[in-house]
Amino acid sequence: MFQDHKILIKNFSSLTILQISNYLFPLITFPYLVRVLGPEKFGLINFAAAFVAYFTVLTDYGFNLSATREISIHRKDIEKVSSLFSNVMTTKLILFIAGAIVFLPLLFLIPKFSADYPIYLGTYLFVFGSVLFPVWFFQGMEQMKYITIINIGVKALWLVSIFVFIKSSADVLTLVFLNSGSLIIIGVISLIVIKKKFNVFFKRPLAKEIKRQLSEGWYYFVSTASITLYTNSNIFILGLFTNNEVVGYFAAADKLRMAIQGLFGNAAQTVFPHLSLMFKESKIKAVRFVKKYLRLSLLAAAIVTLTVFIFSREIVIVILGQNYLSSLPVFRVILFLPIIILISNIYGIQVMLNLGYKKEFFKVIFYAGIGNLVLSFVLVPKFYAIGTAFAVTITEIIVSLGMWGFTHRKSLLKESD
Repeated sequence: MFQDHKILIKNFSSLTILQISNYLFPLITFPYLVRVLGPEKFGLINFAAAFVAYFTVLTDYGFNLSATREISIHRKDIEKVSSLFSNVMTTKLILFIAGAIVFLPLLFLIPKFSADYPIYLGTYLFVFGSVLFPVWFFQGMEQMKYITIINIGVKALWLVSIFVFIKSSADVLTLVFLNSGSLIIIGVISLIVIKKKFNVFFKRPLAKEIKRQLSEGWYYFVSTASITLYTNSNIFILGLFTNNEVVGYFAAADKLRMAIQGLFGNAAQTVFPHLSLMFKESKIKAVRFVKKYLRLSLLAAAIVTLTVFIFSREIVIVILGQNYLSSLPVFRVILFLPIIILISNIYGIQVMLNLGYKKEFFKVIFYAGIGNLVLSFVLVPKFYAIGTAFAVTITEIIVSLGMWGFTHRKSLLKESD
């Protein structure tokens, strides 16, 4: 047990560093890119990213949860791990090709996209990078130190490249290829590490295994796609009713919120595979762990949120600058999302999914996603960025209440095997 906790702490530390770097690097470049690109080009690359994100969800297909869980359970069986790895990677590649078959006609048939088709094509390469980057494998093996080192090394080069090559709005395409290219490089290096360090070998994928992976990941995928309805779609809908400047204010506030949320999100990613194995071995120990994790994480989140709220104006000015004071009201609304999402994560992902309640988890997410769309189309035309902020916050509250309600109704945290 002591050894298990040591592994958990090591992975938590690695993932903490990884999450911090993932948000720190973009935050460093954000003020520079806003000024250099101008609102039109900055809005363009964000809109393109929002569009392409739907295809990233397709290729991820919930494998960050379903495959992570399987790898975690069979981590000591290299033969089984190699088979899982081969089948998941093949399935992701098939989904990437299927996505491209849909993406390319849309790109060239719709004038809004075709006018800037090089930007969208370059952004779609980000999806290929996502296919190559098997973060689910490292999470399942609880060896996050490798991708942390790889990610920081490549992102450091990306950071330097931004300031060297991006000098004006004319360099927007270069920026797109830097973004996509960095993820592709991370993916390639990760695959080499998996072969060299874990002795994982490629096995010929079987059609029945690919079908099983699609079946296993279905509810995770639909749930993730539903989540996208009230995350990625928010910027898209906001852009439909406003302009790039308003979208920029919301996006800036949301980046700050995500940076804070990342401090707690990395703990959730670390805990998930650990709990997968723990629930299999002893439900009593797993339930006790969940309750302790819930108390400690909520206390930490409350302290951080309260502190940030008190100094929110100063934080916005220091990080974003005086020109982004319009982001302050939005930031104060969505600042409570990390606590709300933490609750839904613990009851939903950590408990419901690990105990096999995928359908029930999906239903909560799906109906919440539909509700978010309704709220967005009602609130955004009248209240713009603040309307989006309230739509997202209300939706996340509904999700948390749904996960909490189901868990308590089924007594899933009762200490009995």
